[in-house]
Amino acid sequence: MKRPPLSAMRFVIGFGVVSALADIVYEGARSVYGPFLASLGATALVVSVITGGGEAVALVARLLFGRLADARSLRWTLAITGYALTVIAVPLLGLTTALWMACGLILLERLGKAVRSPSKDAMLAQAGTVTGRGWAFAIHEAMDQAGAFAGPLLIAASLALTAAYGPGFLILAIPGVAALIVLLYLRRRVPDPAQYEPVDEEQPATEMSRAPLPRAFWIYAAFTALTMAGFATFGLISFHLVEMGTVSVAIIPVVYAVAMGVDALAALVSGRWYDRIGIRGLIVLPILAAVIPWLGFSSSTAVVIVGMLIWGVVMGIQESTMRAAVADLVPDARRGSAYGIFTAVYGLAWLAGSVVIGITYERSVVLSAIVVTVIQAAALVVFLVARPHHHHARHVRG
Repeated sequence: MKRPPLSAMRFVIGFGVVSALADIVYEGARSVYGPFLASLGATALVVSVITGGGEAVALVARLLFGRLADARSLRWTLAITGYALTVIAVPLLGLTTALWMACGLILLERLGKAVRSPSKDAMLAQAGTVTGRGWAFAIHEAMDQAGAFAGPLLIAASLALTAAYGPGFLILAIPGVAALIVLLYLRRRVPDPAQYEPVDEEQPATEMSRAPLPRAFWIYAAFTALTMAGFATFGLISFHLVEMGTVSVAIIPVVYAVAMGVDALAALVSGRWYDRIGIRGLIVLPILAAVIPWLGFSSSTAVVIVGMLIWGVVMGIQESTMRAAVADLVPDARRGSAYGIFTAVYGLAWLAGSVVIGITYERSVVLSAIVVTVIQAAALVVFLVARPHHHHARHVRG
């Protein structure tokens, strides 16, 4: 007898399990990419180019795979293919001793992220029609961060026991295979997540797929770009803390782990908040982000800790609620493209802003904090004047 499809909440939790397991794999590997490549003879330039190029691949390639994800029939194929690329590439790092091969596998792992992400987000958005989209993305982000926390610890334990990178990469095959098993189970139980979302009978899907993305989406993308351009990275803040002697090197991973824990909690709270009041709740983002450098670049340990807690809150909102809002601004037939564009804008703006913040930081810490504040003020103006939340007519409460 054929089993009934999973409920929307079980589907969301199932995808959260997949993401948590996959994060153990690739976040565990990414935590040692730098020293691993160096052990194979890579220079600082090669490490920078490969890791930076990998992030560019993961972001920009989503424009293509997001467009492909507009076709509902391809979403599962793209999701499974993307996860499979990561699950295959990372353990193979444990078998290679050639620098060029390691570089290629790292880029392949990042390509897997680009292949799967728009489809995954589009399917989560469909289930979120029932659960509340803010809550669906919040649960996913919280579980995702659990994996991001566990992966580096697993690699650290392996390095402590074996003093070699290979065993750690090979061990990551276990959660990787588990992620694929859960993903295939979800595919069998929910072959078409569109069942969670009512079809707009008044406008055929083929017609909607050709329609341009609405103006509200582009306004929201501009707001997103500004908030990310003015978001100081943890790397720069941790660099400052060590250089100034505010926090010891050994404490930095602990600070990051705490920030990731706050990220998960903030995602859950902001997700519920979004389902109650919609996009207008995101007005807090530029305000909180503007405060971070003023606290994080402090010489006081207590003030820095407060700054890192706020950094975690902002990261949690960005990685969950901001993604949820995209689904409410565009029709399902364009959701894959929208997520591809949104993620590319998100990442490229963060990259560009990080360069500007880094350059100004080298001149003056205060100047860097001022630049962040000005950028976030511009984001606030866009939000208040262009008012993307006034176009938020498709929001569904759970």
